[in-house]
Amino acid sequence: MIKTFNSLFVTMIGLGKIKFIPGTFGSLATTIILYYLFHTLKISPNIILIILIIIFFYSFYAVSNYIENNENKDPSEIIIDEFLGQSIPIYLYEVSHNSTTDSSEAIIYYTLFFILFRYFDIMKPFPVSFFDKNFKNSFGVIMDDICAGFYVVLTLVCFMIIKNYIL
Repeated sequence: MIKTFNSLFVTMIGLGKIKFIPGTFGSLATTIILYYLFHTLKISPNIILIILIIIFFYSFYAVSNYIENNENKDPSEIIIDEFLGQSIPIYLYEVSHNSTTDSSEAIIYYTLFFILFRYFDIMKPFPVSFFDKNFKNSFGVIMDDICAGFYVVLTLVCFMIIKNYIL
């Protein structure tokens, strides 16, 4: 029972089993889910943060459980790490705007977050590559995407700083 639950959890209810670009589908699904939670259901950012923290900590156990008898310690069907990494810039954007952003503005930013996250997740600049190469366990699986999520945030902060000096 727990193996089945963990399999559904780490593959985001089987979405990771898609043979073609499962990580991209996981990131896209995350973007849509969080948009729906923030802008349609208007759930409190505090509640969403609690959910994200629970998912983060449970992911270490679930991924470990999923890969324990698997030769490949970072199979592509595990996409809960994409969910976590993609959630970082979206959540911080929403909190910084007190969830009062215009929906059309949010769509533009969410699209930008999606593109940047996929770029950093695929290109794996340091320290994303460090976690990916040196930790062949649940920690490495999850932390490379967490770093990619923070790279998105760092990129946007740098852009805002440069923009303020130019304009």
